[in-house]
Amino acid sequence: MPWEHIILVLITGVVCGIINTLAGSGSLISLPILMFIGLPPHVANGTNRIGILFQNIVSTRNFKKQKILDVKMGWKVAIPSILGSVTGAFIVLELNERAVEITVGLVLFIMLIPIFLKPGKWLQGSGPEEIASGQTLRFIIFFLIGAYGGFIQAGVGIFLLSALVLNAGYDLVKANALKVFINLIFTPFALAVFIYKGQIDIVAGLVLAAGNSVGAYFASKYAVAWGAAFVRYVLILVILGAGTKLLLFP
Repeated sequence: MPWEHIILVLITGVVCGIINTLAGSGSLISLPILMFIGLPPHVANGTNRIGILFQNIVSTRNFKKQKILDVKMGWKVAIPSILGSVTGAFIVLELNERAVEITVGLVLFIMLIPIFLKPGKWLQGSGPEEIASGQTLRFIIFFLIGAYGGFIQAGVGIFLLSALVLNAGYDLVKANALKVFINLIFTPFALAVFIYKGQIDIVAGLVLAAGNSVGAYFASKYAVAWGAAFVRYVLILVILGAGTKLLLFP
């Protein structure tokens, strides 16, 4: 791997680690960069999971130290997410990727509606104990999010945040901590599928992981101090950028 590619992937990892920890969709940056340095699309998709895995290890550790991580709830929603991620990873070759990108782009823009209309719910949360949704609905929601994460990963953080705020009642800071924990739990299962199919570049993956870890460390360390309002603004900007990228720039 040429040194200029190493530097490019490392810097990309730092930027994506920050974006992924505070909101999501950093993979919309890392995937094109991995393909730019010569990785085939499916290898880039698999290799990207290495960076995601290490990034979430660092973020989860920081959030747990700050005592804002609800591990019990994390495991409850991680189980359907794991099942979904394995399913999504296995069917990735069977679906029209462009159709998925257009659908996700439209859904991201639709998500802006509750973010703007009900900002208080995102900033304070409604409390997990006040949520009336049944366990079956929650299982289905997180299974589908996990399936999407297993399929392509890009944007899964935003879907997790939305589900944790709107369905599980957490504010954005606590939802962020849960989001990275859930990602940490289901990512190895999807990664294992890509390794099994030989769709991994270990060197590029480890370089990306180093950058992702640095970005995740700083973002998770200061996310609590910055507060839910700051995270909300980052989330809005990321949704606008990610939605535009998916719809207009395939």
